[in-house]
Amino acid sequence: MSGPAASGNAGEPCETGPPLAARPPQSPTAMSVDPMAYETQFFGFTPQTCMLRIYIAFQDYLFETMLVVEGVMLKKLDDIPGCKISSSQIRKCTEKFLLFMKEHFDKLFAKMEEVLLQLVLNIPKHVLLPEDRVQEQYPCSKEEFQALQDELQQLRQQYRAEVALEQALLVELEEQKIVKAELEKTLQCFDELDNICREHGAGNFKESFAFLTQSCKKLQDVLKDVEEKSKKVKQHDQLM
Repeated sequence: MSGPAASGNAGEPCETGPPLAARPPQSPTAMSVDPMAYETQFFGFTPQTCMLRIYIAFQDYLFETMLVVEGVMLKKLDDIPGCKISSSQIRKCTEKFLLFMKEHFDKLFAKMEEVLLQLVLNIPKHVLLPEDRVQEQYPCSKEEFQALQDELQQLRQQYRAEVALEQALLVELEEQKIVKAELEKTLQCFDELDNICREHGAGNFKESFAFLTQSCKKLQDVLKDVEEKSKKVKQHDQLM
């Protein structure tokens, strides 16, 4: 926000110093240090924050008013011929008056803050919020509350264990689905072989497979016998 006019138009900045609105807003000196946690739970904001915002808003309006007054005074002085009052003198008077107004405003705001925090933004000690009335219906001692906390902690641990077990079972179930799919493919392959055997007159595939297994075993026995006889013949030739 620019400062008031030094001369002529009110939109020209004053050359004697920084604009009044450029000064940082100060917090009220009587701000309560009570956390007021119950009020914060009800309103959704801290009462101190609300008061601080009101204070800053009033202070900004005061600065803006002083800027408007200063601009009007400078414009009126420009219309007076031969006036020897400079814009720097007007700025000094404006700042002095602003300081006077701010000191009185802080005193009044301290009283207003005290009244608002005690009578408007304060929840009496005997009043319970709707979500806390269950505590009045079912009161419990400190020991009982601690026992409930311990039980709740145990239930949480059991719940975590159950969730972990469920995840492990789901993983195992997925593995079983994969194995089942492979077994179904194997059974389908055997069914196709059985159908091929029947089409070629080989009879039942299971019987043919059993016969083939026995034949392979007999061939292995014959092969083993031939190898033993071959070793004996070699040994006899070496001795000769």
